[in-house]
Amino acid sequence: MTDVPLRLLSCAPSEPLAARVAERLGAQLVEVSETWFACGEGKFVVGENVRGADVFVFQQVVGPGDDRSLYDRTMMLLHAVEACAIADAASVTAVVPYLPGARQDKRKGRTREGITAGLFARCLEAAGARRVVAVEIHNEAIAGMFHPGRCRLENLQLHPSLGPWLRSWGLEGDVVAAPDVGGLERARHYAEDLSEGLVAVSKVRDYRVANQVVSSTLIGDVQDRGVLLVDDIIDTAGSVVGAVEALKDGGATDITVACAHPVFSGPAWDRLGGLAQRAAAEGWRFKVVGTSSVEHDAAPSWYTSFDLAPLLARAITSMHGGQSVTAVQRGDS
Repeated sequence: MTDVPLRLLSCAPSEPLAARVAERLGAQLVEVSETWFACGEGKFVVGENVRGADVFVFQQVVGPGDDRSLYDRTMMLLHAVEACAIADAASVTAVVPYLPGARQDKRKGRTREGITAGLFARCLEAAGARRVVAVEIHNEAIAGMFHPGRCRLENLQLHPSLGPWLRSWGLEGDVVAAPDVGGLERARHYAEDLSEGLVAVSKVRDYRVANQVVSSTLIGDVQDRGVLLVDDIIDTAGSVVGAVEALKDGGATDITVACAHPVFSGPAWDRLGGLAQRAAAEGWRFKVVGTSSVEHDAAPSWYTSFDLAPLLARAITSMHGGQSVTAVQRGDS
């Protein structure tokens, strides 16, 4: 779509990330206003002409210390997408690195529950989105929940850029671990990119309680090895703590935890901080790396953020130019 103008705009929480992407693209963010009424209803107004433009709308649905919920932020994204569609944009793309509902992609054996990933896909389509850009989505099958004739999901893989970055900081370890069997495919990508071994932690969940892990068992050998533990989402960090403890029981030395979406709800900071204190007391290195999918200000020294702006800028350039997105996912950050 190189013959139409490219315009970027952002909902309030994602303005820092969107501004960094805009700077890389040599663009300015479109002026917008986001209003919340006393009753909790929201309104989004596009302050500039976007008629006939290829518009990319950014939203961060989880924000540390945010007084709005994930559902509030998702609804504001729908308002923003619809506002651009009604303003007669040629195409509207929702840029949502952490796609809401992605963990509710199936029923897990229970028949009387919704499939929220599909619900949000239909909502974005109905609002007027023609593409949705996510990063390291929980289940790639979610792409099939979007109608291909109306809206397409672009799932950006993180490992081609994050893997080399981890190596440049000496955080790649000697072996790559998945925190559960379901994450083995993701861990395999990192292991292949970094030419490392691969292990997994098998966890048993109590699905009657949200975020509840009953036990963790190590599958593989980590004796006297540094470990890179990779995951897509860290929410309350219960799985990470169980996995790190299983790795240490198996003889692992230094441990780096890398995730695409550092949600860090509830007890997460305390749990991860406890691991950092244990590492300091026992003389091994513990590091957590998350991305700017969720931005954390004033984070402790054991936490480092990997900026998604370069990856998103490359992807947007490719999409706007009608080129392959897959080909640009690997690149210097």
